[in-house]
Amino acid sequence: MPLDEDTVRLAKGKNLATVVTLMPGGQPQALLTWVDTDGEHILVNTEPQRQRARNIRRDPRITVLIHSAEDPYDWSEVRGRVVDTVGGDEARRHIDELSNKYAGRPYRNPIGPEGRVSSQGEASTFRSACTSREPACRAGMTRSNRSAASGRKPRP
Repeated sequence: MPLDEDTVRLAKGKNLATVVTLMPGGQPQALLTWVDTDGEHILVNTEPQRQRARNIRRDPRITVLIHSAEDPYDWSEVRGRVVDTVGGDEARRHIDELSNKYAGRPYRNPIGPEGRVSSQGEASTFRSACTSREPACRAGMTRSNRSAASGRKPRP
């Protein structure tokens, strides 16, 4: 399922995301992190030895909640699964792109001998909050529950 326009807008912006994976015992692990998109997938970068990467290798289900840095009522939640993970030079370029976006400079933290990995999350469902200009938003309805109330499916 392609990402909706709100998710792409928030992921392309300088907004943090809470990335949720599942621990071996089934308990959720939630971490605040940098996020990006290629327009079709949510992109998350980490080190392969970290718990989040181990969780994804074992169980590719993932939830990403992107929060607007400017408006706490502007958010998008994507539920899906990781469909690809890349390492090497491509993952290194990606962490530099993220660092430039969020910190204004290339990534300066030491990178271990295992390098970095960039995971591509594919959406199976999403929901996003509406902007405060919409009447339904003032009533506290998200795009997905507005659509459900009207019998329509959320916009792709």
